[in-house]
Amino acid sequence: MIVATVLTMGQFTRAEVSFASDGGQRSGHLYRPDVSHPVPCVVMCSGFGSTMDRLFGWAEAFADAGLAALVFDYGSFGRSEGDPRQVVDLDGQLADVRAAVACARANEAVDADRIVLWGNSLGGAHAVTAAADDSRIAAVVAQIPFNGFPRRVEGRSTAQSLRLMAAIVWDALRGKLGLTPHYIPLVGEPGEGAITNAAGAEDHVRTLSGGNSLWRNQVAPRGILQMMRYRPAEAAARLTVPLLVCLATEDAETPVALSSQLAERAPHGRLKLYPGTHFSFYTDPTTRRTVATDQIAFIQEVLCLTPPAMRFTHG
Repeated sequence: MIVATVLTMGQFTRAEVSFASDGGQRSGHLYRPDVSHPVPCVVMCSGFGSTMDRLFGWAEAFADAGLAALVFDYGSFGRSEGDPRQVVDLDGQLADVRAAVACARANEAVDADRIVLWGNSLGGAHAVTAAADDSRIAAVVAQIPFNGFPRRVEGRSTAQSLRLMAAIVWDALRGKLGLTPHYIPLVGEPGEGAITNAAGAEDHVRTLSGGNSLWRNQVAPRGILQMMRYRPAEAAARLTVPLLVCLATEDAETPVALSSQLAERAPHGRLKLYPGTHFSFYTDPTTRRTVATDQIAFIQEVLCLTPPAMRFTHG
């Protein structure tokens, strides 16, 4: 692990870190409270086509609550190495998650036996899957986690679905032939050829790409084929540690009917529902603050921690 610039931010510090994974170096930030003893660490896994800067606010909330937090970019995204760019590879991302956990455990500021895996959307599936194969993980938090695709996506016609599938297959074929990816938007307006469609997509894209974000509204869609065979609920059934699943009641991307199965299958699973859509967890400050408070309370409970004050300052 390489540690670079350290930035002091109130009651915690943020250090740039770099660690090796399959296919190259991965870049991240380690947040840690200003204390002299090792603390539990939340290793944070972002969603499909996302970058770590979208998780900074959550990491700051955890650090304010006395926890360390490690955020990182998957290979080919953000500040991490990997070519071609903007390609989602599930096996590679799971390898990155395992490498991030190893990076956290190796840090002297972290209590290596109290690592919590936290994931958002596709990252929620990764957190559950990686934890099922790592007996040292202490707990898991899965936020709007992926657990399979709905048979029909609200607002998307059959013709639009067929066009999207054609783009996915074409990109996968180009990958097999060693050609450059066929990129499509990650987020688009209803009717647009994109991975996810939402009214007000332009505002959502502006929010995600603002500031110094390296997030790009484009992705190679070939990863969808891998996701069609992804079964995080099977991994949830093998979890031996507490799992908290946080869902939005009006989520069309990770609907309650599918994603709640993770909590149902896990021997120690819990489910919490919040009003709003999939995008509320990204853009609505009230939702984010409420969810963060509940997640921190869950972590403090299962790790038997004394709860300090918490704030949510980012995004």
